[in-house]
Amino acid sequence: MTYVVTDNCIACKYTDCVEVCPVDCFYEGENMLVIHPDECIDCGVCEPECPADAIRPDTEPDMEEWVAFNRKYSEMWPVITVRKDPLPEAEARDGETGKLEKYFSEAAGEGN
Repeated sequence: MTYVVTDNCIACKYTDCVEVCPVDCFYEGENMLVIHPDECIDCGVCEPECPADAIRPDTEPDMEEWVAFNRKYSEMWPVITVRKDPLPEAEARDGETGKLEKYFSEAAGEGN
């Protein structure tokens, strides 16, 4: 099992999760985070820390696409281990549907 970040993170990018991760398996894109599925140790401490409820276990239905998505971008983006402010539109975009199609950017974030 692993945890993955889903589209709820897009255009929010809360980083509360990175501070509690014991193995630094979060990677930063321009407007979201992902988890490297091979680095995640399945501890689950990140899941309750996400204000947008964007972190899910891969054992939930239809998570295969999100595992592949997280793997792809974690291999392209820089690691993030320090909490940063969420995106300015985070509160307004939290819970919005269709964010992958509307807002996702493949661009890398700054990392740390």
